[in-house]
Amino acid sequence: MTRTNPSLAMLLALVAAASPFSLALAKEADMRQERQGEGLASDKIDATVSRAMAAFDVPGMAVAIVRDGKLVFAKGYGVREAGKASPVTPDTMFQIGSNTKAFTAAALGILVDEGKLAWDDKVIDHLPDFRMYDAYVTREFTIRDLLTHRSGLGPGAGDLMFVPATDMTRTEIMRGLRHLRPVSSFRSQYDYDNLLYVVAGEVVASVSGQSWEDYIETRIMKPLGMTRCTASLGRVRDRANITSPHVVIDGKAKPVPAVNMDVIGPAGTINCSLADMTRWLTAQLGEGAAPGGPRLFSPERSAEMWTMNVVTPSSPALDGLLRTHFSGYGLGWEVSDSFGFKRVAHTGGVIGTVTSVAMIPELKLGVLVFTNQEAGAAMQAVNNQILDAYIGAPQRDWVDIASAYAAGKAAEADATEQNVAARLAAAGPPTLPLDVYAGTFRDPWRGDAVVRRDGDKLILKISRTASLEATLQPYSGNIFVARWVDRSINADAFVRFEQGFDGTVSGMKLQAISPATDFSFDFQDLAFERI
Repeated sequence: MTRTNPSLAMLLALVAAASPFSLALAKEADMRQERQGEGLASDKIDATVSRAMAAFDVPGMAVAIVRDGKLVFAKGYGVREAGKASPVTPDTMFQIGSNTKAFTAAALGILVDEGKLAWDDKVIDHLPDFRMYDAYVTREFTIRDLLTHRSGLGPGAGDLMFVPATDMTRTEIMRGLRHLRPVSSFRSQYDYDNLLYVVAGEVVASVSGQSWEDYIETRIMKPLGMTRCTASLGRVRDRANITSPHVVIDGKAKPVPAVNMDVIGPAGTINCSLADMTRWLTAQLGEGAAPGGPRLFSPERSAEMWTMNVVTPSSPALDGLLRTHFSGYGLGWEVSDSFGFKRVAHTGGVIGTVTSVAMIPELKLGVLVFTNQEAGAAMQAVNNQILDAYIGAPQRDWVDIASAYAAGKAAEADATEQNVAARLAAAGPPTLPLDVYAGTFRDPWRGDAVVRRDGDKLILKISRTASLEATLQPYSGNIFVARWVDRSINADAFVRFEQGFDGTVSGMKLQAISPATDFSFDFQDLAFERI
């Protein structure tokens, strides 16, 4: 063991403290301090929300701000359901979608603190039946890998096992994982997934002896006093003040039934009021403990959850606006920087609802924005307008920025739809007689699909869900367009029937038509073979 002279060690420390790098860091910290703003005045928040709701046809929204362990703003706007007078309040419950993932990560963090598991434990040691497509990946897959979106699976792989709502169980979803082919090598890149958080929830249950739902409610929600939060939609008992989801159909936001996706609970089924989510936000900013409240997990676990494990793709336009130099994913959280401040955030979306959680830890600042419509642009416009006023960013109109961005995306989607519509109008008959396409097809992870003839048209019905039924319109040769009967499903798809050398139909492939289709409609991962 080498020993260092105490005087020399002190000298080295002084030199390091005075190094150009250290001085630059100190200067940057001083500049950040000087740039800090006082935040957005309440009347300006009201104005921003009002404009965002009008621009994107959002019936209801809720916004909260936490600073230095205190609630400084919380307000509901608009109505819980379009066409009705019931107002959104801070106590209105929303489905928070993938903001659930941070709760699952925290649950595992508590178990790490208790010495019951480690982040780098092998999953198969806790869940012997766990299997990925590749045997090596199965053996090496860790708890950390479950939370970081670097499995090698494509974006939203396997989500059709629960989107739209199906009758599949968590056991079936776990079993389906082994049939999902990777699109990249293990741990090489970021691709967002949901199914592996379901596995993470099963680890929580296996190690704790409680269901994931019970563990979240008893170890996180109850200690924080989150009385208007439940781990799943099915556990919401008082539905007198819960928002309705809305989807844009024929150019207008319309209420649709809330989709029960409790089967994928750990990935995104928590329901919570804005007021109660501020308690969670305060605990997060307190590194695992709310001021004067209980400690959920240690500061060490908090730091680990907020540490980047994988780099996420950049968006040059947005990175320029936010002055972002790095972006990645931690454990249940997105991690990036904006104008020199570290930013920890996440968004969540289910059909008809989107929510966001954003924190600037250095400022002990947290912002919540909930909406009851799928307009993520409205949510982000309000979120960024509020954050800008605290971090000293140049003032700009985020509603205008978001509107321009959304208009560009809408134009792209409209152009695709118009092109498809024109080709459908000019399409001739399919290559084969309609009866030849009819039959039952099977995918190893999604199950069966039936194609039947109904007069002069074909009908596609994918099993295990009531919503995935479509009319097949001839498009080109053996390619058809599937128009889902339920028009709240914004995910029409191409269907290509495959022919064998003997001329018979041997299988079919699907692919989403619009670039705006949510990645959870992962039709491209299906490989139906005729049975």
